[in-house]
Amino acid sequence: MARFDTVIRNGLIFDGTRVPRFSGDIGIRDGVIAEIGHIAAGEGDTVIDAAGLHVAPGFVDLHTHYDAQLFWDPYCTLSGWHGITSAVIGNCGFGFAPVAPEMRERSMLSMTRVEAIPYASMKAGMPWDWVTFPDYLDSVERTPKAINLLPYVPVGPLLTWVMGLEDAKAGRMPTEAEHAEMRRLFEESLDAGGCGWSAQRLMPQGPSAVQIDYDGTPMVTDVMHDETCELFARILGERNEGFMQMTIASGSYRNDRAHMEKLARLSGRPLLWNVIQAFDHKPEVHRDGLAWLASCRERGIRVYGQGLTTDAGFAFTFEDWNLWDDRPAWREATLGTVEERRAKLADPERRSALRSQVPLSVTGPIADVVVIGPKTEAYKKYLDHTVGQIAEAEGKHPVDAMLDMAVAENLATDFFAAPPNVSLDHLREIVADPYVLFGVSDGGAHTKFLTAGRYPTETLIKIVRENGMLSLEEAHWRLSALPAMVAGFADRGVLKPGAPADIVIYDYENLEVLPREVVHDLPGGEWRRVQKAKGYRYVLVNGQVTIRDDAQTETYSGQLLRHGGRAQTMPAAAE
Repeated sequence: MARFDTVIRNGLIFDGTRVPRFSGDIGIRDGVIAEIGHIAAGEGDTVIDAAGLHVAPGFVDLHTHYDAQLFWDPYCTLSGWHGITSAVIGNCGFGFAPVAPEMRERSMLSMTRVEAIPYASMKAGMPWDWVTFPDYLDSVERTPKAINLLPYVPVGPLLTWVMGLEDAKAGRMPTEAEHAEMRRLFEESLDAGGCGWSAQRLMPQGPSAVQIDYDGTPMVTDVMHDETCELFARILGERNEGFMQMTIASGSYRNDRAHMEKLARLSGRPLLWNVIQAFDHKPEVHRDGLAWLASCRERGIRVYGQGLTTDAGFAFTFEDWNLWDDRPAWREATLGTVEERRAKLADPERRSALRSQVPLSVTGPIADVVVIGPKTEAYKKYLDHTVGQIAEAEGKHPVDAMLDMAVAENLATDFFAAPPNVSLDHLREIVADPYVLFGVSDGGAHTKFLTAGRYPTETLIKIVRENGMLSLEEAHWRLSALPAMVAGFADRGVLKPGAPADIVIYDYENLEVLPREVVHDLPGGEWRRVQKAKGYRYVLVNGQVTIRDDAQTETYSGQLLRHGGRAQTMPAAAE
């Protein structure tokens, strides 16, 4: 009888700890790495020949919104295609529990704009066999999974449950009794397996209001009080477990930073700030953020930044586009049905405000937006032209040139907006900070616009192979071990005996991010944009092969990692 279920032989091993790469073999037994070194082929029931390939820990993604998608997509794609073996759900304070049955519809509607998850897909694909957060986790555990999932306790649904939607969205201060009930529910959720808590705290009005509810109002967490956040932070401190995630504008207001520092101090736990992003037209933003993070480290404050290191860009139509909500005129004009949006975008009385409030937040200048899918004969001549080029040809303002085309084509014109962070020098500055995590994939969200779930593959190609910004040893630590440590993924993120066998085996020189494509694979007849990967010969999750030669094996060996996979109970004290 073989000593191991699987032996990976002759690979070049990057163990995630930043030690130099080494050639060796890995023996796996019962889903766990049992031995690393020299292992004979005959000692494994299954042998994977990794000659000429890199062997590394599976990647860990701390910012996803697969809370709904996991029920119809066991691989949580794009993440599962790009070597992600563990992901955190429930980011930004958004989720689906606790939710009373009569609030399910409203809960799904809330995700249609802020995270651009199609309502029809949620309606058709979610089982809704839960009410409480512990019930939700039980449902996730029952659901087949090809990656591991670790859940935040999203505080938006919790506030709504305790205060009621109207009062929670009005920003009323919770009463003492309501705070006590929030404490009870939060502790119950942590007991069930929550890894901490998350919240989006963007200004409900003004320049950073980029993520709003479907009806144009702030999200619940945008208007929650500091005192409520401090309550949740103190609870983590009392329990000495978990971590926090906060989405706050990259420009970062000083009071926001002081608030995050206070939460980290109160809890003694890591706080993950999303997002640190380069804006090529104002590099002082990311430089100031990096300096603040360095100051936190020097003062012993456990605040980490998650960097937007991908240049995925946005492909979009005005049928669904919502990421210019930081400008009130654009926010108002893109609310409502397609017919209502079309009428508002065609309204000459609105055009003046739209021209004066040209957004620059998540995209570059409007003049640089490219037409990638004209729908009518009249506009096909402008395929692959920028809006600026069309405006010059037609003698129009760029906003008018873009919107005239969109309105004429019933908002179905496909545009591509490059991100505002394409400078390699600025990317190098962010990457140079060894404690900035990579990612912000937003996996499961913005499915018609964004393909940032490609970031692990892009990191290895663009940051390491093409531009030499990091060594492979450092890159694998940043992609796996560092996020695992911040999140409390017990024993994951590294290759060592006793660790769960979450492993990627890839062809470094031939690793690719494949072109964007539109696929109609969502429930409810909906579609999305994807980018697949090439070069992943094997991905193993808990010792089972889930990807072979870039294809799904339909093996669902992923787990719900309650408390990051730690034991739920402590040994009884000796009497």
